[in-house]
Amino acid sequence: MYDILIVGGGPAGLTAAIYGLRAGKTVLVIEKNGFGGQIAYSPKVENIPGTQLISGSEFADKLTEQAMALGAEVELENVIRVEAEGEIKKVYTEEGGCYEGKTLILAVGVKHRMLGLPGEEDLVGKGISFCAVCDGAFYAGQETIMIGGGNSALQEALLLSEVCSKVTVVQNLAFFTGEKKLSDALTAKDNVEAIFSSVVDEYLQENGQLTGMVIRNTETGEKRRLTCDGAFLAVGLVPENEAFAEAVQLDERGYFDVDEFCVTKTPGVFVAGDCRRKFIRQVTTAAGDGAVAAMAACRYLD
Repeated sequence: MYDILIVGGGPAGLTAAIYGLRAGKTVLVIEKNGFGGQIAYSPKVENIPGTQLISGSEFADKLTEQAMALGAEVELENVIRVEAEGEIKKVYTEEGGCYEGKTLILAVGVKHRMLGLPGEEDLVGKGISFCAVCDGAFYAGQETIMIGGGNSALQEALLLSEVCSKVTVVQNLAFFTGEKKLSDALTAKDNVEAIFSSVVDEYLQENGQLTGMVIRNTETGEKRRLTCDGAFLAVGLVPENEAFAEAVQLDERGYFDVDEFCVTKTPGVFVAGDCRRKFIRQVTTAAGDGAVAAMAACRYLD
Protein backbone atom coordinates (compact mmCIF):
# COMPACT_ATOMS: atom_id res chain seq x y z
CA MET A 1 0.00 0.00 0.00
CA TYR A 2 1.44 3.33 -1.11
CA ASP A 3 0.47 6.83 -0.11
CA ILE A 4 0.64 8.01 -3.72
CA LEU A 5 0.39 5.98 -6.93
CA ILE A 6 1.58 7.85 -10.01
CA VAL A 7 0.77 6.64 -13.52
CA GLY A 8 3.28 8.16 -15.92
CA GLY A 9 7.01 8.76 -15.60
CA GLY A 10 7.45 11.98 -17.55
CA PRO A 11 8.35 15.40 -16.09
CA ALA A 12 4.89 15.75 -14.50
CA GLY A 13 4.87 12.31 -12.90
CA LEU A 14 8.47 12.42 -11.70
CA THR A 15 8.09 15.95 -10.31
CA ALA A 16 4.98 14.78 -8.45
CA ALA A 17 7.03 11.90 -7.05
CA ILE A 18 9.76 14.25 -5.85
CA TYR A 19 7.30 16.56 -4.09
CA GLY A 20 5.42 13.65 -2.55
CA LEU A 21 8.60 12.04 -1.25
CA ARG A 22 9.85 15.33 0.19
CA ALA A 23 6.58 15.49 2.11
CA GLY A 24 7.33 12.12 3.66
CA LYS A 25 4.93 10.04 1.56
CA THR A 26 5.56 6.64 -0.01
CA VAL A 27 5.40 6.78 -3.81
CA LEU A 28 5.21 4.29 -6.68
CA VAL A 29 5.66 5.51 -10.28
CA ILE A 30 4.38 3.26 -13.06
CA GLU A 31 5.59 4.02 -16.59
CA LYS A 32 4.83 1.96 -19.70
CA ASN A 33 7.66 2.98 -22.06
CA GLY A 34 10.67 4.83 -20.72
CA PHE A 35 11.07 7.28 -17.87
CA GLY A 36 11.27 10.90 -18.94
CA GLY A 37 8.38 10.91 -21.42
CA GLN A 38 8.47 12.84 -24.71
CA ILE A 39 11.25 15.15 -23.50
CA ALA A 40 13.69 12.22 -23.60
CA TYR A 41 13.62 12.34 -27.42
CA SER A 42 14.52 16.02 -27.74
CA PRO A 43 18.12 16.50 -28.89
CA LYS A 44 18.42 19.96 -27.32
CA VAL A 45 16.36 21.51 -24.53
CA GLU A 46 16.97 25.22 -23.99
CA ASN A 47 13.83 26.35 -22.16
CA ILE A 48 14.35 24.94 -18.67
CA PRO A 49 15.06 27.80 -16.22
CA GLY A 50 18.58 27.68 -14.84
CA THR A 51 19.79 25.27 -17.52
CA GLN A 52 21.14 26.87 -20.67
CA LEU A 53 21.34 23.67 -22.71
CA ILE A 54 20.74 20.00 -21.97
CA SER A 55 19.71 17.00 -24.03
CA GLY A 56 16.25 15.63 -23.33
CA SER A 57 17.64 12.22 -22.47
CA GLU A 58 20.10 13.68 -19.94
CA PHE A 59 17.34 15.74 -18.34
CA ALA A 60 15.11 12.66 -18.15
CA ASP A 61 17.90 10.63 -16.55
CA LYS A 62 18.62 13.32 -13.95
CA LEU A 63 14.94 13.65 -13.08
CA THR A 64 14.53 9.89 -12.72
CA GLU A 65 17.68 9.59 -10.61
CA GLN A 66 16.51 12.42 -8.34
CA ALA A 67 13.16 10.75 -7.69
CA MET A 68 14.72 7.35 -7.04
CA ALA A 69 17.38 8.81 -4.77
CA LEU A 70 14.59 10.22 -2.61
CA GLY A 71 13.03 6.77 -2.36
CA ALA A 72 10.58 6.49 -5.25
CA GLU A 73 9.74 2.95 -6.30
CA VAL A 74 9.27 2.40 -10.02
CA GLU A 75 7.64 -0.19 -12.24
CA LEU A 76 7.88 -0.44 -16.03
CA GLU A 77 4.37 -1.68 -16.85
CA ASN A 78 1.36 -0.60 -18.93
CA VAL A 79 -1.65 0.50 -16.90
CA ILE A 80 -4.91 -0.64 -18.50
CA ARG A 81 -7.47 0.03 -15.77
CA VAL A 82 -7.96 1.78 -12.45
CA GLU A 83 -10.51 1.44 -9.66
CA ALA A 84 -10.67 4.85 -8.05
CA GLU A 85 -13.90 4.79 -6.04
CA GLY A 86 -13.50 4.41 -2.31
CA GLU A 87 -10.58 5.12 -0.03
CA ILE A 88 -8.22 2.63 -1.71
CA LYS A 89 -7.22 3.22 -5.33
CA LYS A 90 -6.25 0.17 -7.42
CA VAL A 91 -4.17 0.20 -10.58
CA TYR A 92 -4.11 -2.82 -12.90
CA THR A 93 -1.44 -3.39 -15.55
CA GLU A 94 -1.27 -5.35 -18.78
CA GLU A 95 1.50 -7.44 -17.24
CA GLY A 96 -0.83 -8.66 -14.49
CA GLY A 97 0.20 -6.28 -11.74
CA CYS A 98 -2.20 -4.79 -9.23
CA TYR A 99 -1.04 -1.89 -7.07
CA GLU A 100 -2.90 -0.12 -4.27
CA GLY A 101 -2.61 3.41 -2.99
CA LYS A 102 -4.43 5.97 -0.89
CA THR A 103 -4.23 8.54 -3.67
CA LEU A 104 -3.70 8.41 -7.43
CA ILE A 105 -2.04 10.91 -9.75
CA LEU A 106 -2.58 10.42 -13.49
CA ALA A 107 0.28 11.91 -15.49
CA VAL A 108 -0.09 9.72 -18.56
CA GLY A 109 1.05 12.27 -21.13
CA VAL A 110 0.24 12.17 -24.82
CA LYS A 111 1.19 10.23 -27.95
CA HIS A 112 2.12 11.28 -31.48
CA ARG A 113 -0.72 12.34 -33.75
CA MET A 114 -0.88 10.76 -37.20
CA LEU A 115 -2.37 12.07 -40.44
CA GLY A 116 -4.95 9.30 -40.76
CA LEU A 117 -4.12 8.47 -44.38
CA PRO A 118 -4.58 5.00 -45.91
CA GLY A 119 -1.68 2.65 -45.21
CA GLU A 120 -0.11 4.99 -42.66
CA GLU A 121 -0.08 2.54 -39.77
CA ASP A 122 1.63 -0.11 -41.92
CA LEU A 123 4.38 2.33 -42.94
CA VAL A 124 5.41 3.18 -39.37
CA GLY A 125 8.92 1.78 -39.06
CA LYS A 126 9.04 1.29 -42.83
CA GLY A 127 9.79 4.85 -43.80
CA ILE A 128 7.57 6.76 -41.37
CA SER A 129 9.14 7.77 -38.05
CA PHE A 130 8.47 10.23 -35.23
CA CYS A 131 11.85 10.63 -33.56
CA ALA A 132 14.88 12.00 -35.37
CA VAL A 133 17.06 11.26 -32.34
CA CYS A 134 16.08 7.61 -32.55
CA ASP A 135 15.92 7.06 -36.31
CA GLY A 136 17.73 9.95 -37.99
CA ALA A 137 21.00 8.06 -38.34
CA PHE A 138 19.26 5.46 -40.53
CA TYR A 139 18.86 8.17 -43.18
CA ALA A 140 22.41 9.50 -43.20
CA GLY A 141 23.22 10.83 -46.69
CA GLN A 142 19.60 10.34 -47.82
CA GLU A 143 16.57 12.54 -48.43
CA THR A 144 13.88 12.95 -45.75
CA ILE A 145 10.64 14.86 -45.31
CA MET A 146 9.48 16.49 -42.08
CA ILE A 147 5.73 17.06 -41.71
CA GLY A 148 4.94 19.92 -39.32
CA GLY A 149 6.04 23.42 -38.45
CA GLY A 150 6.01 23.71 -34.66
CA ASN A 151 8.93 23.60 -32.24
CA SER A 152 9.19 19.81 -32.30
CA ALA A 153 9.20 19.68 -36.11
CA LEU A 154 11.81 22.40 -36.39
CA GLN A 155 14.07 20.79 -33.80
CA GLU A 156 13.79 17.42 -35.51
CA ALA A 157 14.40 18.94 -38.94
CA LEU A 158 17.54 20.70 -37.67
CA LEU A 159 18.86 17.42 -36.39
CA LEU A 160 18.08 15.66 -39.67
CA SER A 161 19.82 18.43 -41.64
CA GLU A 162 23.08 17.47 -39.94
CA VAL A 163 23.02 13.93 -41.35
CA CYS A 164 20.70 13.93 -44.38
CA SER A 165 21.54 15.11 -47.88
CA LYS A 166 18.25 17.01 -48.05
CA VAL A 167 15.37 17.75 -45.68
CA THR A 168 12.03 18.99 -47.01
CA VAL A 169 9.73 20.54 -44.40
CA VAL A 170 6.03 20.47 -45.29
CA GLN A 171 3.87 22.85 -43.24
CA ASN A 172 0.09 23.16 -43.59
CA LEU A 173 0.14 26.87 -42.68
CA ALA A 174 1.73 29.78 -44.53
CA PHE A 175 4.34 30.15 -41.79
CA PHE A 176 6.16 28.16 -39.12
CA THR A 177 4.50 28.16 -35.70
CA GLY A 178 7.72 27.29 -33.86
CA GLU A 179 10.12 29.72 -32.22
CA LYS A 180 11.77 32.27 -34.50
CA LYS A 181 15.23 31.20 -33.35
CA LEU A 182 14.55 27.68 -34.57
CA SER A 183 12.95 28.72 -37.87
CA ASP A 184 15.81 31.11 -38.64
CA ALA A 185 18.38 28.39 -37.95
CA LEU A 186 16.52 25.95 -40.16
CA THR A 187 15.95 28.26 -43.13
CA ALA A 188 19.65 29.16 -43.08
CA LYS A 189 20.53 25.55 -43.94
CA ASP A 190 21.50 24.97 -47.58
CA ASN A 191 20.06 21.45 -47.62
CA VAL A 192 16.63 22.38 -46.25
CA GLU A 193 13.58 23.26 -48.35
CA ALA A 194 10.41 24.58 -46.75
CA ILE A 195 7.03 24.10 -48.45
CA PHE A 196 4.19 26.09 -46.90
CA SER A 197 0.38 25.94 -47.14
CA SER A 198 0.54 22.29 -48.10
CA VAL A 199 -0.86 19.03 -46.76
CA VAL A 200 -0.14 15.38 -47.50
CA ASP A 201 -2.85 13.72 -49.60
CA GLU A 202 -1.26 10.32 -50.16
CA TYR A 203 1.72 8.19 -49.24
CA LEU A 204 3.68 6.56 -52.05
CA GLN A 205 5.16 3.14 -51.40
CA GLU A 206 6.84 0.23 -53.07
CA ASN A 207 6.99 -3.27 -51.61
CA GLY A 208 5.64 -1.96 -48.31
CA GLN A 209 8.32 0.75 -48.01
CA LEU A 210 7.67 4.49 -48.15
CA THR A 211 9.08 6.09 -51.31
CA GLY A 212 7.44 9.49 -51.24
CA MET A 213 4.15 11.34 -50.97
CA VAL A 214 1.68 13.50 -52.82
CA ILE A 215 1.19 16.94 -51.29
CA ARG A 216 -1.50 19.51 -52.09
CA ASN A 217 -1.30 23.27 -51.84
CA THR A 218 -4.29 24.36 -49.76
CA GLU A 219 -4.48 27.75 -51.48
CA THR A 220 -4.21 26.73 -55.14
CA GLY A 221 -5.17 23.05 -55.04
CA GLU A 222 -2.02 22.20 -57.00
CA LYS A 223 -0.59 18.74 -56.29
CA ARG A 224 3.07 17.78 -56.23
CA ARG A 225 4.88 14.45 -55.87
CA LEU A 226 7.83 14.32 -53.48
CA THR A 227 10.26 11.42 -53.30
CA CYS A 228 12.08 10.53 -50.10
CA ASP A 229 13.86 7.77 -48.27
CA GLY A 230 12.01 8.48 -45.03
CA ALA A 231 9.49 10.83 -43.47
CA PHE A 232 9.05 12.14 -39.94
CA LEU A 233 5.72 13.27 -38.47
CA ALA A 234 5.52 16.12 -35.95
CA VAL A 235 1.91 17.22 -36.30
CA GLY A 236 0.88 17.34 -32.70
CA LEU A 237 0.00 15.01 -29.89
CA VAL A 238 -3.13 13.28 -28.62
CA PRO A 239 -3.96 12.20 -25.05
CA GLU A 240 -4.14 8.57 -23.93
CA ASN A 241 -6.86 8.99 -21.35
CA GLU A 242 -9.57 6.57 -22.46
CA ALA A 243 -8.73 3.95 -19.83
CA PHE A 244 -9.34 6.50 -17.06
CA ALA A 245 -12.54 8.11 -18.33
CA GLU A 246 -14.65 6.65 -15.51
CA ALA A 247 -12.47 8.26 -12.86
CA VAL A 248 -11.85 11.61 -14.55
CA GLN A 249 -14.07 13.58 -16.90
CA LEU A 250 -12.73 14.21 -20.44
CA ASP A 251 -13.24 17.23 -22.67
CA GLU A 252 -14.28 17.07 -26.33
CA ARG A 253 -10.67 16.46 -27.42
CA GLY A 254 -10.08 13.62 -24.98
CA TYR A 255 -8.00 15.58 -22.44
CA PHE A 256 -8.74 15.40 -18.74
CA ASP A 257 -11.20 18.23 -18.15
CA VAL A 258 -9.39 19.56 -15.10
CA ASP A 259 -8.02 23.04 -14.39
CA GLU A 260 -4.67 24.16 -12.97
CA PHE A 261 -5.60 22.93 -9.49
CA CYS A 262 -5.24 19.37 -10.88
CA VAL A 263 -8.14 18.09 -8.71
CA THR A 264 -10.69 15.72 -10.28
CA LYS A 265 -14.30 14.86 -9.50
CA THR A 266 -13.12 11.65 -7.80
CA PRO A 267 -11.80 12.19 -4.25
CA GLY A 268 -8.15 11.25 -3.97
CA VAL A 269 -7.52 11.30 -7.74
CA PHE A 270 -5.45 14.06 -9.37
CA VAL A 271 -4.02 14.71 -12.82
CA ALA A 272 -0.87 16.43 -14.05
CA GLY A 273 0.90 17.33 -17.25
CA ASP A 274 0.08 17.35 -20.95
CA CYS A 275 -2.83 14.93 -20.50
CA ARG A 276 -5.05 17.62 -18.95
CA ARG A 277 -6.85 20.53 -20.57
CA LYS A 278 -4.42 23.44 -20.81
CA PHE A 279 -3.21 26.19 -23.12
CA ILE A 280 0.56 25.66 -22.89
CA ARG A 281 2.19 22.21 -23.01
CA GLN A 282 5.86 22.56 -22.14
CA VAL A 283 8.27 20.78 -19.81
CA THR A 284 8.01 23.63 -17.31
CA THR A 285 4.20 23.55 -17.20
CA ALA A 286 4.25 19.75 -16.86
CA ALA A 287 6.63 20.00 -13.91
CA GLY A 288 4.46 22.72 -12.40
CA ASP A 289 1.42 20.46 -12.66
CA GLY A 290 3.36 17.67 -10.98
CA ALA A 291 4.13 19.88 -7.99
CA VAL A 292 0.53 21.11 -7.73
CA ALA A 293 -0.94 17.58 -7.99
CA ALA A 294 1.48 16.17 -5.43
CA MET A 295 0.76 18.90 -2.91
CA ALA A 296 -2.98 18.42 -3.46
CA ALA A 297 -2.53 14.68 -2.82
CA CYS A 298 -0.57 15.40 0.35
CA ARG A 299 -3.29 17.74 1.62
CA TYR A 300 -5.87 15.04 0.92
CA LEU A 301 -3.78 12.46 2.82
CA ASP A 302 -3.20 14.75 5.76
